Amino acid sequence: MKDNAKNPVLQQDEGKILVHQDNDGEIPLDTELAKEIRQLAKEQNAVILAHYYVTGDVQDVADYIGDSFGLSKTASTLDCDKIVFCGVKFMGESAKLLSPNKQVLMPAPDADCPMAHMVTREIIDKCRAEYDDLAVVCYVNSNADMKALSDVCVTSSNALKIVSKLPQKNILFIPDRHLGHYISEQLPEKNFILNPGFCPIHEAISLDEVKELEEEHPNAKVLMHPECPEWILTEADYIGSTSGIIKEAVEGDAEEYIICTVVGVKHQILKETEGSGKRFYFPKVTPVCPNMRKVTLEKVRDVLKNGTNEVPMPSDDIADKARESLAKMLELAK
Repeated sequence: MKDNAKNPVLQQDEGKILVHQDNDGEIPLDTELAKEIRQLAKEQNAVILAHYYVTGDVQDVADYIGDSFGLSKTASTLDCDKIVFCGVKFMGESAKLLSPNKQVLMPAPDADCPMAHMVTREIIDKCRAEYDDLAVVCYVNSNADMKALSDVCVTSSNALKIVSKLPQKNILFIPDRHLGHYISEQLPEKNFILNPGFCPIHEAISLDEVKELEEEHPNAKVLMHPECPEWILTEADYIGSTSGIIKEAVEGDAEEYIICTVVGVKHQILKETEGSGKRFYFPKVTPVCPNMRKVTLEKVRDVLKNGTNEVPMPSDDIADKARESLAKMLELAK
């Protein structure tokens, strides 16, 4: 672990909340409702996107399932009039930035990501004034106004590659301190300043529960998302993005896996490993995202029927600068 004097965490009121629930979020598919949704989508030339963290029944009606930025990037290439984004607020905003001429609808407009709000302009301005040779690196799990104030965006899967290519020595990593710390450990030549944001679900995963699972399943491979704290990541056999974790669970040669990320990934993993005999375990206090659970089939149907909950385009200044940060990411990720 790095010395905090070299790798400081900025101070901020974190407002930590625990959001775990003791269930896996699986809801049986209402086939009649699913049929109605698919018909509405066809009639309106709409594409339904679902993040891996929403419930399985919502994933089952989607045209595309994936990580947040990957879904938005895919949608920008499609010949459709509408995008229904089954996820949280910043995901719909990113889709609108990349598809400005398409109508983007959010089934649950109140579904938000706490971490996306855990950084402020004041923090960025303070660091730009204090540090020479600074790059502001923004995790895509953020709002458009923060993307607009940044030099480049990153995802959990490309952050290491992109930050390693930046010429600046000083890196302000926003908003997630845990992903920032994970990248900083692999780039000791850089000086990281870590914003104190975090994902409440990943931060609250218990190290004791992980170790208990390891004792019960000594041959299991431990898969973790880099949004987990560093004191949890020490137990990981594999650290990667949501899609990376799914790929490792599906294609890996182990028979048992302990998975430390939001339990919504279980649905896709079980579909892709059916009949394989593989077994998957999550912490006893199941990591469930309550905001993702706000997205329901009924709400998907309703936005298609009524055209409600449209995502507005940010102001021209914010939208243009946010797109520049995203474009810089795509350039450096090549």
